[in-house]
Amino acid sequence: MAAEVFGPALDGARRYGELLATAGVERGLIGPREVIRLWDRHLLNSAVVDELVQPGAELVDVGSGAGLPGIPLALARPDLRVVLLEPMLRRCVFLEEAVSELGLASRVTVLRGRAPDAATVMGRGFDVAVARALAPLDRLTTMVVPLIRPGGVLLALRGARATEELAEARDDLAAWGVREASVIRCGVGRLTEPTTVLRAVRSEGAVHVDGAVHHAGGTSRAGRRDGEAGRDKRARGKTRST
Repeated sequence: MAAEVFGPALDGARRYGELLATAGVERGLIGPREVIRLWDRHLLNSAVVDELVQPGAELVDVGSGAGLPGIPLALARPDLRVVLLEPMLRRCVFLEEAVSELGLASRVTVLRGRAPDAATVMGRGFDVAVARALAPLDRLTTMVVPLIRPGGVLLALRGARATEELAEARDDLAAWGVREASVIRCGVGRLTEPTTVLRAVRSEGAVHVDGAVHHAGGTSRAGRRDGEAGRDKRARGKTRST
């Protein structure tokens, strides 16, 4: 199955697995108990998400950690350009070493930072944002959706409660300009345990300005509330400074 998923990059996937099992464990990026299930739980579980990624996409892996799912996706799909976004220095050092070791430096970039700053640093939104077990869905939405260009896609790798999470977070998604959201299983018929992914598309008409999401028909209530809170906070800051 690994040969089918990774194709010509199978040797690279093997080498990445070795890095996770050695330096990844030694530096505390992956638990020692995960080594025996690296392929099914981590490498293949991440790589099959490429079923939902359009050709030639620019993708950001938010909170990349040890490079999952960003590096397996880059290995499986040589047409993708990938940014591994990670705030912790020691993880970024590992990611830089892995990208160099695997010969991915021409199309994979390691960026140290947090989600709110990434679009500003890169100077553009991304076609696809992926996140694996990063945060509860309501928080993940506020962190990640602003990184996605209008028409772009959020792919959140979730657990068994994905459908319930989606039902609970629909208002938050709508407030951030998401008009299509569904739970999809990737790797069906290929993996023993397919990967559960929440897929959400950012509306073409949504523009995030000053804390509010503006649509052709107006601004979302949640967006107005967040925007008003942000303006109040800035106003208080100005009062203190004077």
